[in-house]
Amino acid sequence: MRKRSYGPDLTPPWKKQKPAPEVPVESDMVVEEVTTGFCGAVVRWEKTAEGPVVTLEDRFLKQRVFPMTPRGFLLEGRVVTLVRPAVAAPRPPARTASGSVAVPGARARVARAGRIYVEGRHDAELVERVWGDDLRIEGVVVEYLEGVDDLPAIVDGFAPGPDARLGVLVDHLVPGSKESRIAAEVTGDDVLVVGHPYIDIWEAVKPSSVGIPAWPTVPRGQDWKTGVCRALGWPENTGAAWQRILGSVGSYKDLEPALLGRVEELIDFVTAP
Repeated sequence: MRKRSYGPDLTPPWKKQKPAPEVPVESDMVVEEVTTGFCGAVVRWEKTAEGPVVTLEDRFLKQRVFPMTPRGFLLEGRVVTLVRPAVAAPRPPARTASGSVAVPGARARVARAGRIYVEGRHDAELVERVWGDDLRIEGVVVEYLEGVDDLPAIVDGFAPGPDARLGVLVDHLVPGSKESRIAAEVTGDDVLVVGHPYIDIWEAVKPSSVGIPAWPTVPRGQDWKTGVCRALGWPENTGAAWQRILGSVGSYKDLEPALLGRVEELIDFVTAP
């Protein structure tokens, strides 16, 4: 005769208790302890050497401490297991697009006398996209040149001084270029001219952010922006192309380091006491 094999638990299924729902304990939650019938509002909970406990206070302001055992309490007439609430992980501080710690509710500062000039409208829009929050808090206004040839006249008219410093961001600032000669002419104690090596600010946006393998090489003699559109198979509308590029920039992570460091340098220069 074959012997029947039984598991360790021979309790019939109809006699087994169903698991009680776990309910995170909350202040002022009214529960009843199932063994004693003590009913009260939760005033605190804590971890002890014997395990977690909860303190209840009844309507006569009498307090009692009970262990938070499984199926130990009634909540709105149903058996529950009280558990400690999950501890939320601390959130990292919010960041601006430039990576600075955001200051919620901060108002824009009254504009400083100092200014930052960039070479064109696209440059100004890109700086605003990434550093706009920082610039408003610091009270720094960004303006753009129509061309680097106008820089000496602008510096003369601005009349920079210790309380009104001028910072300038120039495209394609490489040794021996026209831009480098003009920069050397106007640079002084209260004027800082920095630049990036790119032909145009478009190239300061990482190709991967734009969704292209690389910025194309455009032969000399061709308009660079139009040549880029042709090489990439985009419509030859440089305004639309720029909006496509600008729209791909969400933060400093989408820009090349050669631009990031220069803009931060200019902000530090014009805001230095």
